Amino acid sequence: MVNSNVRGVLIPIGGNEDKGGEDEMHTLEFIDAGILSKVVEEAGGIDSKIVLIPTASSIPVEVCESYKEAFDKLGCTNVHFLDIRESSDSEKEAAINLIKTADCVMFSGGDQSKITKKIGGSTIHKILQERYLNEAFVIAGTSAGAMCMSEEMITGGNRSESFRKGVVGLGEGMSFTPHLIIDSHFIKRGRFGRLTESVAHFPDLIGIGLAEDTGLIIRNNSEFEVIGSGMVIVFDARNLGHNTIDQLDEGTPMTITNMITHVLSNGDRFEINTRKITVLPIDAPFV
Repeated sequence: MVNSNVRGVLIPIGGNEDKGGEDEMHTLEFIDAGILSKVVEEAGGIDSKIVLIPTASSIPVEVCESYKEAFDKLGCTNVHFLDIRESSDSEKEAAINLIKTADCVMFSGGDQSKITKKIGGSTIHKILQERYLNEAFVIAGTSAGAMCMSEEMITGGNRSESFRKGVVGLGEGMSFTPHLIIDSHFIKRGRFGRLTESVAHFPDLIGIGLAEDTGLIIRNNSEFEVIGSGMVIVFDARNLGHNTIDQLDEGTPMTITNMITHVLSNGDRFEINTRKITVLPIDAPFV
């Protein structure tokens, strides 16, 4: 059952950042779709204390500069950057105090395994979990920063070998939400196969494929609303007719049947426990 006593808000974003190089410096397109402004709104407005953590990125300084420009355009006055490059950085007093006093923490894109390796299990991680559980506290993340939010986390996968067992890498995430498993850049990078294998391994979890320029506002760990200009693909594997993942050798094509798939867009809502969907009326204004 879903724990509806969680007071915090999660905002995973499909993002367009990558693991370094030119791709990682693409324009922050989700700003244009209003997603970053939604983050600021949920955090309490332009005077709220927002802390960006670029740990996943291989070019954290450049990424922070891009975010500073974006937040400046939104009128934000209290933005901080926490550059955690080693596990020991997650235990420093200044870093801990910054997390204790933030209204919102946002993880950048890059490599999600860097986040779990350098922050997972640390004092900062424990504070984030406690504040998310007990306070009106916002945790946002784009790309890798979105993928790390789940308990079971996708660590990688080769789309050229999609739908074969063993293609997807799985590991332990930051465990802010135990009910979802999240993938990003879902449409553009053709990641259907690796999310399919993920839910085959964990059929009780809801698979979430976030397109770029698209995100979720997850409230109380019990329901989410789609925001942004793209789509969210939802995989519900609870009632699979066939699931051959346990019987197959590595590299063998999988058989998955009766997997329910939803395509949701801006304003649509999904209840995690009941799987009930509320669709935004077609004539509703885009926000």
